[in-house]
Amino acid sequence: MKKKEIPYINREISWLSFNERVLQEAADKTTPLIERLKFLGIFSNNRDEFYRVRVATVRRLTKLGKKAITVYGEDPKELMTRLQRRVIEQQNRFEDIYQELIKELAESNVFIINEKELSISQQTFIKDYFSREVISTLFPVMIDDNKSFPYMKDKASYLYLRLESILTKQRNKYAIIEIPSKIISRFVVLPKQGNKHYIILLDDVIRFNTDQIFDVFGFRTVEAYNIKLTRDAELDMDNDVSKSMIEKISKSVKARKQGQPVRFVYDVAMPNDMLKYIMKKLGMAKKDNAIPGGRYHNFKDFMNFPTLGDKTLVYNHPAPLLHKYLINNPFTTIRAIKQHDILLHYPYHSYKHIIDLLREASIDPKVESIKITLYRVAADSSKIANALINAVKNGKKVTVLVELQARFDEENNIYWANKLQEEGARVIFGVPGLKVHSKLILISAKENGKIFHYCHLGTGNFNEKTARVYTDFSLLTANKQIAEDLVKVFDFYENNFKVFQFKHLLVAPFFMRKELIQLINKEISNAKSKKKASIILKMNSLVDKEMIEKLYDASKAGVDVTLIIRGACSLMTDLEGWSDNIKAYSIVDKYLEHTRVFIFHNNGQEKIYLSSADWMSRNLDSRSEVAVPIYSEEIRKQIKDIIKIQLSGNTKVRILDKKQENHYKKAKSGEKKVRAQDEVYNYLKSDSEKIQHPNKQQKVIYDN
Repeated sequence: MKKKEIPYINREISWLSFNERVLQEAADKTTPLIERLKFLGIFSNNRDEFYRVRVATVRRLTKLGKKAITVYGEDPKELMTRLQRRVIEQQNRFEDIYQELIKELAESNVFIINEKELSISQQTFIKDYFSREVISTLFPVMIDDNKSFPYMKDKASYLYLRLESILTKQRNKYAIIEIPSKIISRFVVLPKQGNKHYIILLDDVIRFNTDQIFDVFGFRTVEAYNIKLTRDAELDMDNDVSKSMIEKISKSVKARKQGQPVRFVYDVAMPNDMLKYIMKKLGMAKKDNAIPGGRYHNFKDFMNFPTLGDKTLVYNHPAPLLHKYLINNPFTTIRAIKQHDILLHYPYHSYKHIIDLLREASIDPKVESIKITLYRVAADSSKIANALINAVKNGKKVTVLVELQARFDEENNIYWANKLQEEGARVIFGVPGLKVHSKLILISAKENGKIFHYCHLGTGNFNEKTARVYTDFSLLTANKQIAEDLVKVFDFYENNFKVFQFKHLLVAPFFMRKELIQLINKEISNAKSKKKASIILKMNSLVDKEMIEKLYDASKAGVDVTLIIRGACSLMTDLEGWSDNIKAYSIVDKYLEHTRVFIFHNNGQEKIYLSSADWMSRNLDSRSEVAVPIYSEEIRKQIKDIIKIQLSGNTKVRILDKKQENHYKKAKSGEKKVRAQDEVYNYLKSDSEKIQHPNKQQKVIYDN
């Protein structure tokens, strides 16, 4: 008998629903105006990556014909049509929001103007700015019918121009100019007039001055429209065994830049003849993911919109907190971990504590070795990487697992891998067949003739820049049981042929799925025995069909299941007979919710885990992930309190229903408004103020 299909929302459709929540933040009048513009940038950046990866994958599947339905579970051609329709709907909404924001900013004396709205003095300023800063960065390309169409970069925005000959013997032509927003700011701040602030986009600075470029060739600009091409960003790996992993990844990244077009975005005001001409040149039919847009593309640049005008136009980010056990402590960070398990929660806590941990380990004479996994590090000057280099210079044995396949960070990771190797660190390039996504540090010290371990297990990357905007947990512990398991994890990374049994950590791809299912089954058993049974899960994405089916089984048995899912959620709530006991929420606010927390009631003996893993097939089956149990009663209470605050939130929280319509969870009559992220900060601030006296004798919890 054929197994009945479970209710399931397509992952790509659900992801678009998530990005719509980001768009809601741009429309939300309670969000400061400039932050709303930045949310448009986040939405745009998200959508770019969606096309480069997810849509590119679906397009590849369409080439399999009927086999694709068996492989993917539905017809990818039909899905492409659904995605296209939804994207265009969102783009129309996007344009409406942008126009509304321009009006609201003007009411706050911040004016975004175009080249047709410049005053005489502003025109003079723009001409001078163009000659001084811009023209040397421009490389216009004339389009010739007798030559191949010039290569258009992924992630770049271009002006597509119709040129009119001012000489009788020349034919009219087309040209494209890349907007150099990686070299010059996309936003040109014009001289202030009284209390009024003016900004013009670089696109319009170029538009205003194009005749300066083409006059010498006998042409003038008739029309100029913004266009953008998105390319397939999936890496096709070389199977040549004679090549190193770095060589393979480097070659694949270069090939990605030449990837097939998956989306063409154009200004909807563009005349049809110009559109047809360029689509033909690109070898794309209009139906092939051609998306009509507004006057500007590459809105991701709006994530860096300048701060102008009144302070109320941007978020007031409170100062990061110092942890109570790391303030005025007579011990170093390493020794403080010996006194207490420590839970850091970014961006509320300062990421300085992690930098301090590695810096102190690099110079502590008792420390013999440092091992760490790096997935995404800060691009420019990573303090994490520099602390590791300093440890090598101080004679420590440093082992760094660098995951070269961290999507869109490959080049940056190759740079740091080479740099660390040059300085003398032992660098491991991932595990064959697996992505290493765990967030681990193992510091080993020799104390009184014995080896002692200090551990970091977290939910987020070792990246001090993203730690300012991503919410993540870091557990710092000297617990011997956890340390023993963590030693085994690093042994596996160094010797891939060894597979260990773990007593405390849940480790993917070997045991995590199986053990999570056992934990769910125990809740099901307890519910059937009329005992209290509940599961609370917080993560970025829930799309794995087997895990969703187990949650449906739990609901049917009477287990209360509560989900906090930021991104894609393929589970359907509110389905009679399937998910009667499941509630799902999503928080989208000024910080990006990135923590993963699993709480199982376990008949009153709660099991609480922090993890690097979402419940996706790739995380559970094709990646190295770790979930760590929380044994400290103090930290267990903190995590439960934070989750309770988030579930009490009634602003910036959406209810995930079966239609994924993103309705806000609203305060009930007489109920005070609770903004979860602000309340979590206040909770941790109150805890940080419980500072122990620096000279107070502290009991050593973990000792040899």
